[in-house]
Amino acid sequence: MAMKTICLSNFKGGVGKSTAVINLAYHLADLGRRVLMMDLDYSGSLTLAADRERSGRSIAEVIGGVNPGRLQLHEILVDLGGGITLAPGDIALTATEAKLISRWAREDIIKKILAGVASDFDVCLIDTSPALGILTLNALNAADGVITPVLPTALDLRGLRLFLDALEEIREGLNPRLQLLGVLICQYDSRINLHNDAVEEIRRSRLPVFETMISKSVKIAQAAGAGEPARGVYYDQFRQIAEEIEKWLKAR
Repeated sequence: MAMKTICLSNFKGGVGKSTAVINLAYHLADLGRRVLMMDLDYSGSLTLAADRERSGRSIAEVIGGVNPGRLQLHEILVDLGGGITLAPGDIALTATEAKLISRWAREDIIKKILAGVASDFDVCLIDTSPALGILTLNALNAADGVITPVLPTALDLRGLRLFLDALEEIREGLNPRLQLLGVLICQYDSRINLHNDAVEEIRRSRLPVFETMISKSVKIAQAAGAGEPARGVYYDQFRQIAEEIEKWLKAR
């Protein structure tokens, strides 16, 4: 099977993208998949959590700026064990993105970079920044599917609508194969009426929505911050999402 790329993206920060990438990577690897995690978020949260012994190299040195970077992707990859590999990111991506403005075919850079390792992995999970900059556009242009984590609040629903509008434009103008795998509701608390109202509104929208929701818990954030999968009931929640992704991978 050729490698499939899934982008976790939303224009609002703090919705759980990095946490979802870490947990889904562990579960997909447990299902036998060779997983590449790529950190395209300027904050480098995914990298800080997953790679405790930072090599200092990042995807910024592969992408480059006006000209291609001085390193190849395989030169920066970090083997985390258990079938998971990380392409680290860091704050240098802010300067990288600024310099890409004048780069020829700048929307295709990540697609070309991933083509060089397509035979080494089954699935690539890309963590993106909370904005539609050139790097996020690159990720969505390179992706076969997108998962949109969202919090069940009114503000987040507005952000979700804006993101989906942009996603449709990307499909029409750049990447017609891009499929919305689903909206992933995170930090859900059934005791909060506003959460229940927001979930109901999302489900009424007829968007593809993952049936399993990720509960609100400080334990999830703590585990992700340590680069580890969530435990207990939260482990089961991410496992169910990963199993849905596995079905999608088999069907492609």
